Amino acid sequence: MTVVQRTLIFTVLFPGTIVVLAPLWILHARLPPGHDWTTPRTLLGYAVAALGASIYVVCAREFATRGRGTPAPYDPPRELVVSGLYRWVRNPMYVGIVTILCGEALVFGSRTILIYAGCLAAGFHVRVVGFEEPVLKRLFGDSFVRYRQAVPRWIPRPPRPPAEST
Repeated sequence: MTVVQRTLIFTVLFPGTIVVLAPLWILHARLPPGHDWTTPRTLLGYAVAALGASIYVVCAREFATRGRGTPAPYDPPRELVVSGLYRWVRNPMYVGIVTILCGEALVFGSRTILIYAGCLAAGFHVRVVGFEEPVLKRLFGDSFVRYRQAVPRWIPRPPRPPAEST
């Protein structure tokens, strides 16, 4: 099975569950009565969710092509991925998933989905700090330490130009 196929399967099963099935469960698998799909709020929600989905797809592609692995913890990249959106923020896939959920909260006018997104963001933070960063430091050593010092964990920032040697 190719890395692209493995990435697709993981994405459908895990992030797909987080951003599709869980929100449907929160909404009790039905839309609020009289839901208007064309209000400014819902149109903004579509745009926000599309932005989040685009972030996830671009990052999953980087993992597959540059890192030669998948977003799955059991099949991680073999190379430290520091290109593309990873130059702006260390955890763009998680940012993308939370962004999708914020868009869905807007589309459906659901405060509960927004709270779910916040809880998920907190869970992602705990996972990143308690598990992922120590593993990345062990696997990639000084390369990850330098990357961690140069790129913020959650809030995107334009990449800094490389320091010039004197």
